[in-house]
Amino acid sequence: MTVLDVKDLSVDFATEGGTLQALRKVNLTVPANRIVGVVGESGCGKSTLINAILGLLADNGEVTSGRILFEDGQDLTQLDGNGMRALRGLKIATVFQDPMGALNPVLSVGRQMRDIQYRSGLSRKEKDERSVAMLRKVRIPDPDRRLAQFPHEFSGGMKQRIAIAMALLMEPSLLIADEPTTALDATLEVAIIELLKELQQQIGCSVLFISHHLGVIAELCDEMIVMYAGEVVERGSTRDIFHSARHPYTRKLLACDPARLSQREARLPTIPGTLPDLRKRPQGCVFQARCEFADETCSAMPPDVTVGEAHAARCWHLDEIVGAIA
Repeated sequence: MTVLDVKDLSVDFATEGGTLQALRKVNLTVPANRIVGVVGESGCGKSTLINAILGLLADNGEVTSGRILFEDGQDLTQLDGNGMRALRGLKIATVFQDPMGALNPVLSVGRQMRDIQYRSGLSRKEKDERSVAMLRKVRIPDPDRRLAQFPHEFSGGMKQRIAIAMALLMEPSLLIADEPTTALDATLEVAIIELLKELQQQIGCSVLFISHHLGVIAELCDEMIVMYAGEVVERGSTRDIFHSARHPYTRKLLACDPARLSQREARLPTIPGTLPDLRKRPQGCVFQARCEFADETCSAMPPDVTVGEAHAARCWHLDEIVGAIA
């Protein structure tokens, strides 16, 4: 069963400098009870993707083509504001990068958790009991007493766990986690990853996990999507991509991971060149200006080529890349 199926999604933004093509023909699926990671450098379109899924694009943004199919085939691009509000929080929940920005500083944690359950039909006492149970699941000590406290009375790691508890309170079918560990130190990051894996298994939801941190993706995700300049350039199981990445961008991105360095270096590895101007997007391969395999073939849009079971890459030169690796 597939919980989310994004088909040929393209999103444009109207800017003073012209139309910016933020996403171009993005395809991805999130199967039931799986964690799918989306990775790429800043500006690759990760946030635009989740905003399009949630129906939260800015006023100058527009879905120009494609479909976003949820659960039983409901196309989210066809829903109006009321239709999306009926899904958000109930069927689709989100954990954002900054827990302090996600929590209301002038309302108690208990009040905010009760408000999330406004569609449940439960009494205030029952809502509080469910809130306490969820806070206990995310390992908040003394959860009964904590309901009366305000966000500023918690540490950063505890605020993020509360945000996760609030997102999972209604047991959604899909949880979208937008870089939820970025603001945390390494120790707390590991704790949040373990917590997400545990809760995902308990609740049985699917997770779309957005991150630029390759180590987190490797530890948490079953499958991964690699994005570059608003396109999905490679997708497959996390193991396949980390051990046999095929797209030139994916290989360069993995090579930039400091954890892969065998010795100390004066400079961290980087990918030469810069992202293309998405107001003047290349008609062909979006990575051609930074790719050592680029030739005249790349002036045409490359196809998605299957290179293994559920593993595909968008490139004209996959055979050459395999030869170069060998």
